[in-house]
Amino acid sequence: MVLFVALIVLIAMTLAALALMRSVDSANIIAGNLAFQEAATHSADTGVEAATAWLQTNNTGSTLDADDSTNGYAANGSAATNSPGAGQSWDNFWSSSLATTRARQAVALDSAGNNVSYVIDRLCNNAGSKTGGASCVASPVVQAATGNAEEAGQIPLNAPSVVYYRITVRVSGPRNTVSYVQAVVSM
Repeated sequence: MVLFVALIVLIAMTLAALALMRSVDSANIIAGNLAFQEAATHSADTGVEAATAWLQTNNTGSTLDADDSTNGYAANGSAATNSPGAGQSWDNFWSSSLATTRARQAVALDSAGNNVSYVIDRLCNNAGSKTGGASCVASPVVQAATGNAEEAGQIPLNAPSVVYYRITVRVSGPRNTVSYVQAVVSM
């Protein structure tokens, strides 16, 4: 009888050990997936930096007044074709719409094996000169140290206007990890 009870206890302990192993395996898989997702999000910084560098390089002249699909740039970023529709995921929008409307500028694979690509949207209602009829989203940037102070009722403050650009970065990495990051920069 004691042998029979010991056998039942041994079977119960074996089942408990199997359940514990399965639980630990699941926890490790979840932790690994979160680590890959975090690494992909960190890799998106290289895309934001590359897009910002491209904007700074091309900020003079009329380069930013027109679309440049080879560099993933849209001068009319407010167009409905530059954002996902209602109920459409970013991944679906990126693979279906952006792949057909303009090329994505790819950044070289990073050390973690993440493929980083980006698109740049100028936040204007129309293409064209930012000082002309493009209706760019621009607000003055005022720095306190510039000495633009005036008393009430006097001439308005002199502040240069800026144009905003939305940078959307897609990172695809190991284990089908996909991460999207957006940044808005002003120039």
